[in-house]
Amino acid sequence: MATGTDQVVGLGLVAVSLIIFTYYTAWVILLPFIDSQHVIHKYFLPRAYAVAIPLAAGLLLLLFVGLFITYVMLKSERVTKKTQ
Repeated sequence: MATGTDQVVGLGLVAVSLIIFTYYTAWVILLPFIDSQHVIHKYFLPRAYAVAIPLAAGLLLLLFVGLFITYVMLKSERVTKKTQ
C-alpha cells in the first residue's frame, strides 16, 4: 500500500499533467479559432512552439532512455566479466 507521501506526490503529478494537457489542448485546438486580436492570445506562446516544445521533449526523452539502457548494459557487462 502506498504511503500518504506517495499518494500526495502522485496526486500532484496527476494534477500537473492535467494542467499541461488542458493548456496544450486549448493552445493547439481552440486558439486557432479565436480572433488573433483577442486578449486570450497573450497567455499563450506563438504556435511554432506548439511543435517545437513536444519535439524537444521527445528527443530528450529518447536521449535519456538511450543513456539509461547504455549504462545498464555496460554495468551488466562489467559484472559478468568479474564473475568469470
